[in-house]
Amino acid sequence: MAMAMGQSKQKAEMNVTPLIDVLLVLLIIFLVVLPEQSRGLKSLVPEDNPNATQSRPSDDIVISVSRDQKLRLKQEEISLANLDDHLRELLKLSPDPVIFVRGDRDIDFGDIAQVIDVARGAGISRVGLITH
Repeated sequence: MAMAMGQSKQKAEMNVTPLIDVLLVLLIIFLVVLPEQSRGLKSLVPEDNPNATQSRPSDDIVISVSRDQKLRLKQEEISLANLDDHLRELLKLSPDPVIFVRGDRDIDFGDIAQVIDVARGAGISRVGLITH
């Protein structure tokens, strides 16, 4: 009885077809379930209103904050302590004004946040930011 001592010609190969089937089923399940769980940020999108009058740039109320923490309201230099009074006067002239805050690139956002807080405290609900 002789025994063959050599390499066998059979190679072990893994059958990946069932694994691909499982992968495709899992992919389909995630594609069906995932869109129901996605959440977005709530935002207000401006709507077109053909009857609304367009605001003129001269009507916009812009508060500028410079590097040295000086405030300008409609190109008039004011202090942060007097800003509340000026905004309340503007609120009397226009029932729902929009205030834009422009800040220098080099200042802290905390200075801008103070101006926004004062505007909100004065009763102005619509405050926008101007970027450079």
